[in-house]
Amino acid sequence: MHKLIEFAAYIEKGMIMTSNASTMNRFQDFLDRFDQLPRGVKIAAMVFGFIVFWPIGLAILAYLIWSNQMGCCGNGKKRSRHGFGGGWSRPWRDHGYSSGNMAFDEYREATLKQLEEDQREFTVFIDRLRRAKDQREFDEFMADRMRRKQAENGTSNHPDDDLADK
Repeated sequence: MHKLIEFAAYIEKGMIMTSNASTMNRFQDFLDRFDQLPRGVKIAAMVFGFIVFWPIGLAILAYLIWSNQMGCCGNGKKRSRHGFGGGWSRPWRDHGYSSGNMAFDEYREATLKQLEEDQREFTVFIDRLRRAKDQREFDEFMADRMRRKQAENGTSNHPDDDLADK
């Protein structure tokens, strides 16, 4: 309870304090202080946030899950708040995770490499299909444009027209 009172005093001091520090630095400092609180105090703050104004509680819950401080996701290691990462994380690669079965780990790595290669090949294939479709549509546009210009000029270069004249 003492830490909660100390934390509340810190928040009040931060809100009243008019320093030259940027808002982001104060927010980062606030998050660092919040990270140091025991899990029970964080849960109490979340419940209190839900009681007072539900978006506050939801924001605290989202932060606790996002920062992996609740121990409910992954392997319990904290993620960095300095970015959201570059996509899906593979905990067995990023944190040295092992299933305990070397044969399975090797199979999993080989399968993931094969899937990544298949994904690259598929992406190239899709790009080729899109390029071919775009080229076909462009050729159709140019042929239609040429037909309209020839119709305006009264001339025709269509091979069937030459047969009709004979």
